[in-house]
Amino acid sequence: MSSKDPVVCVFCGSSAGNRPDHIESARVLANTLADANYKLVYGGGTMGIMGEVSKTLVARKGPQSVHGIIPRALIRTEKDGTLRNGEAQEVKPKVERSMTNEELQQITSNTSDTDPDKKIVPESEFGSTTIVPDMHTRKRMMATCVEAGGPGSGFVALAGGYGTLEEVMEMVTWNQLGIHQLPVILVNVDGYWDGLLAWVRNSIREGFVGESNANILVEVKRAEDVVEALRDYKVAEGRFKLDWSRT
Repeated sequence: MSSKDPVVCVFCGSSAGNRPDHIESARVLANTLADANYKLVYGGGTMGIMGEVSKTLVARKGPQSVHGIIPRALIRTEKDGTLRNGEAQEVKPKVERSMTNEELQQITSNTSDTDPDKKIVPESEFGSTTIVPDMHTRKRMMATCVEAGGPGSGFVALAGGYGTLEEVMEMVTWNQLGIHQLPVILVNVDGYWDGLLAWVRNSIREGFVGESNANILVEVKRAEDVVEALRDYKVAEGRFKLDWSRT
């Protein structure tokens, strides 16, 4: 991804959920990103909200606009959701080629993080896909892509489950610890994330999160407002100024 382009990492569910509003928010976000000439990096899934964001953006801006990063183990869970005679079709991988063990070792080396686009499988309707050995490599590579992006780059969370919550809160923690200073935006469609936002407020009241770190995580109510929130993001004053350059 060119450093001249803003890059957003979207965390979201591989399920569509039970409400059509969540799939619609994925489409709206993708079109908003397309209008603002953003590139997308995401978890590489082809189903649910994940798939909707990626394929919508690819349809608007082409495969070069989307980079999926998925652990090899999760490829086995990707299913063809097409119904025929009322039944889901045979389970099959959506990614047709995997990396060799040698390639996987290279991608987890210290030097590979600076050039995550070197190890990709052929592009598809969901953009290019990088297969990695584990979840930690996936998150590190997604963060590297965002850090390499232009002004307005950051992290965005749509609706999702345990994995989405864990991913977005890790990026909040990295921001607090000074590992990065990028925006973290929560798209709170129909109050989906009200519980998390209430927890943040309670943590501040109880003294476990400082008031000066309250705005590391920024809420928007509509996907249409994400780009503006990314561009207007203010770095929290209470972030720890730690030196992460030493090994």
